[in-house]
Amino acid sequence: MGSVSSSLVLLARLWGLVIAVIVVYWALLFKSSFVPRQGLTNSTLHALLMVIGFILVSGEAILIHRWLPGSRKTKKAVHLWLQGVALVSAMVGIWTKFKSQLGIFSNFYSLHSWMGLLSVSLFTAQWVTGFLNFWHRGEARSTRTTFLPWHVFLGLYTYGLAIATAETGLLEKLTFYQTKRNVPRRCSESLMVNGLGLGLVMLCIIVITAAVLPKYQSHSSNEKLVYSSQDRPKCLSS
Repeated sequence: MGSVSSSLVLLARLWGLVIAVIVVYWALLFKSSFVPRQGLTNSTLHALLMVIGFILVSGEAILIHRWLPGSRKTKKAVHLWLQGVALVSAMVGIWTKFKSQLGIFSNFYSLHSWMGLLSVSLFTAQWVTGFLNFWHRGEARSTRTTFLPWHVFLGLYTYGLAIATAETGLLEKLTFYQTKRNVPRRCSESLMVNGLGLGLVMLCIIVITAAVLPKYQSHSSNEKLVYSSQDRPKCLSS
């Protein structure tokens, strides 16, 4: 089982690299719609920061515990640092949409905008609680143990929500191009945007699967069951 998990981690990285290349290629080469002649626009920065800075970096942070050697404290520190980078990228990405001539709330009218606001809010809450748990260890061990499954669940849920938000953003942008700028439905840019959407879905599946799979499978040599003469469990350890 450990080899399967390691293979999925490697596949997630390679797949993430492909997605990053597609986003950069889209931003730099399709200048007719994505990057006007005057250079990078707010939409360009928003897409780059949210896909590469937020989704890809947070996905790598999720997988840190799967491959990084060292103590648990080291893994948690790297996880917290990478999630902090993803959080800053997300906030700057949202700020690029705030920086609009039409006003702060001009872009918060669609399903994509509200899903994005929800995912970043949940991500912020997750990071703050993780930060407090890492630096402040005064809580009872039982409390941290009870909170950990919820932290993991909400982390994976927020990551999936971020992917879904990106999908709605791609659909919204492609629909705008096709209706307002007469971009053909079967042109190379449309195919690239659809391919990027499918790639993000596959990345979500790979990352979450790698995160929830057991790291290794224990056998009888690693598990010990000791029974009393009345066939009642006396000791159970692993």
